[in-house]
Amino acid sequence: MAAPLLIIETGKPLPSLNRYGGFAHWIRVAAGLCVRQTRVVDVTAGQALPALAEVSGVVISGSAAYVTDRADWSEATAAWLRQAVAAGLPVLGICYGHQLLAHALGGEVAFNPAGRESGTIALTLHAEAADDPLFAGLPATLPAHATHLQTVLTPPPGATVLAQSARDNCQAFRIGERAWGVQFHPEFATHHMRGYLRERAECIARHGGDARQLARQVHAAPQARHLLRRFVRQTRLAA
Repeated sequence: MAAPLLIIETGKPLPSLNRYGGFAHWIRVAAGLCVRQTRVVDVTAGQALPALAEVSGVVISGSAAYVTDRADWSEATAAWLRQAVAAGLPVLGICYGHQLLAHALGGEVAFNPAGRESGTIALTLHAEAADDPLFAGLPATLPAHATHLQTVLTPPPGATVLAQSARDNCQAFRIGERAWGVQFHPEFATHHMRGYLRERAECIARHGGDARQLARQVHAAPQARHLLRRFVRQTRLAA
């Protein structure tokens, strides 16, 4: 059997969404993988990351934590990711994972000056996305689900920015041939997005938004979700 895809859990979903399982489950379902095709490591619980040769690729989940807090588990994961990228292992960071990957490779992460970004947003792809293995063939503008306060202010040296949104200039980047970060959540379905909007309503209001209105605007984002399956194909190509 091929080496499994590693899913690094850097946090847990909001308690009200526990009935849908953890982040690893959401990622696995969106990626079209079964349990035996994945390996899950919860770095927040002190679980050790494997040797690079033991996995076919890695997805780093989102989290309610902040990269700028530089927790021990987060910094240790960043060091491991530097090795993974240098070794050519396919890597995909989601939200916190996107920020952590950028931080690990020399980028700058901070609170977004534009404030919280939440809901089904419009991604605008850059011209460079046309030749990217994950984004090639997608329309110039497409929907995606997002919920975050921090962002990648400065991408890592040598990174190619692939997409932006109205509130975030770095919604996606690639560095090297096989490492990507996406600020949005390709693993989210509409019920996940609406749940986050309900739970983050007060914070959204503090940043000038209306969670109820945003919830009414939530709709499916199949092209963004399909990026996880495209990434799985990259792990097989690299095998």
